[in-house]
Amino acid sequence: MQRYTILWADDEIDLLKPHILFLQQRGYDITPVNNGAEAVELSESKHFDVVFLDEHMPGTSGLEALTQIKNSKPNLPVVMITKNEEERIMEEAIGAKIEDYLIKPINPSQILLSVKKILDNKRLVMEKTNLGYQQEFGKIGMALLDNMNHEQWADIYKKLIFWELQMDEADNHDMADVLESQKVEANTNFCRFIKKNYEGWLNNPNIERPLLSHQLIKKKVFPELQNNACTFLIVIDNLRYDQWKTLEPIIGEFYNIDQEETYYSILPTTTAYARNAIFSGMLPSEMERTHPDLWKGEDDDEGKNNFEEEFLARQLKRNNLNIKFSYHKIKQLEEGRNLADSVNNLFGNKLNVIVYNFVDMLSHARTDMAMIRELAPDEAAYRSITKSWFIHSPLLEIIKKIAEKKIKLIITTDHGTIRVKRPFKIVGDKSVNTNLRYKQGKNLGYEGDKVMEALKPERYFLPKQNVSTSYVFAIEDQFFAYPNNYNYYVNFYKDTFQHGGVSLEEMIIPVISLTSKNG
Repeated sequence: MQRYTILWADDEIDLLKPHILFLQQRGYDITPVNNGAEAVELSESKHFDVVFLDEHMPGTSGLEALTQIKNSKPNLPVVMITKNEEERIMEEAIGAKIEDYLIKPINPSQILLSVKKILDNKRLVMEKTNLGYQQEFGKIGMALLDNMNHEQWADIYKKLIFWELQMDEADNHDMADVLESQKVEANTNFCRFIKKNYEGWLNNPNIERPLLSHQLIKKKVFPELQNNACTFLIVIDNLRYDQWKTLEPIIGEFYNIDQEETYYSILPTTTAYARNAIFSGMLPSEMERTHPDLWKGEDDDEGKNNFEEEFLARQLKRNNLNIKFSYHKIKQLEEGRNLADSVNNLFGNKLNVIVYNFVDMLSHARTDMAMIRELAPDEAAYRSITKSWFIHSPLLEIIKKIAEKKIKLIITTDHGTIRVKRPFKIVGDKSVNTNLRYKQGKNLGYEGDKVMEALKPERYFLPKQNVSTSYVFAIEDQFFAYPNNYNYYVNFYKDTFQHGGVSLEEMIIPVISLTSKNG
């Protein structure tokens, strides 16, 4: 077991010998000094894992020593010990980034607890995380054998993400491989569940089914318009549930979370299909039939999501909601800054919709840019880079400004992404779409049943280019690759984040209802 070194400065250090002996018996090496100046000098010349400083010492005081120690070694943990309970002293010490603050008289157990919090925290958290997941592992494994419904699948996914984030926080690699294997098993079973049930959800309104993309605004946004003077809906494109959990603590500084729920993205899990379904309140073939002037098919060169505002306007009208609303789509940094500067002008609207495309651009950039691929090689890094972007983004500024008013905020997304690892060979003609997770066309050639087929697109409410059009969706962590240029495809796209197919990550996505803490 590692032995830690502690520097302890107190002008009455001789009276603390029982405390020092108590720590030494538990494996800690103590260097005692009786003044602040010597503590500063020793901290600069020798290595210590933690420093105890008495606040009230003659000569160089504890606070003065603290400042000097932090100037030379800002990452060295310091515990301030004092008889003084004056608030000013506490604030000054906390402002200098102490790790703990103890009030005399202190007992050995207090000291030991403080040391363990600082020095053994990582190990103890890791051990607790391992034990907790080991206990949960069996329960999740048993659940995966059951015939679960859509709510139970969402719960399982949330549990897997919870443990993944716990292991991230503890920097815990001991059980990470086991968890990853269980996620793979869960995705395999989930894809079977979707293949079995998805068509029924769309065609039989009487069976139990999850909330789907085309129902989202009617079920989650329209009721708020009755209850609130102003509602904001922010759609962060391509935001996975685990990414939301990474952003949640930041947003939680300004908002109370009234409801954290999930819903299911329709197939294909792409912006063109899923997000248009959100704003139109319709499934893709219904959009094509009802709004032929707005729907753009696979063979259209025009952008597939250029008419979201008009889709929304028509959905509002269809539901007899004659309200004042705004719609903003943010695709570039400058657009976000401009909206942050002018967001106060929107508070007079009943509904304000903001589509923020950054996360989607990040996942696509990850495919195209070597630098982004280096920055986000796995899920943990992907979450980290999303959090870093969000902290410095105009979106956070917009969310803060909305929080200044008593306004309802709903945050959601249109679909998630999955890190693809296994290529699946498929053949198609030049008219087949380029997405790596689903293919639409005629005469699609592939072997085996490791895909989800929509041979009758009308049953999946998907448009048909011609009589023989079919759709094929990649499942689990697969991606489609053509036999010609096969090695290029595999090397270029393996371990990139893609969407369009069937997986927990792509289909089970967050919808969050929030109210401002200032309200």
